[in-house]
Amino acid sequence: MPAKSAAQQKAAGAALSAKRGDTPKSELQGASRSMVESMSEKELEDRASTKRKGKPEHKSKD
Repeated sequence: MPAKSAAQQKAAGAALSAKRGDTPKSELQGASRSMVESMSEKELEDRASTKRKGKPEHKSKD
């Protein structure tokens, strides 16, 4: 499932980095901290690989 905002894409990228062991989990903040535990590496790859062009910085709360 692709990211709906740039913030989701960035958080998924940070969580993916921690899941692969490139970044310590203790450095994660906010949504990326819960993403690393609740999502598989494949799901994180799908979200992190989303292009940011045309995406809002944050998803609206509709």
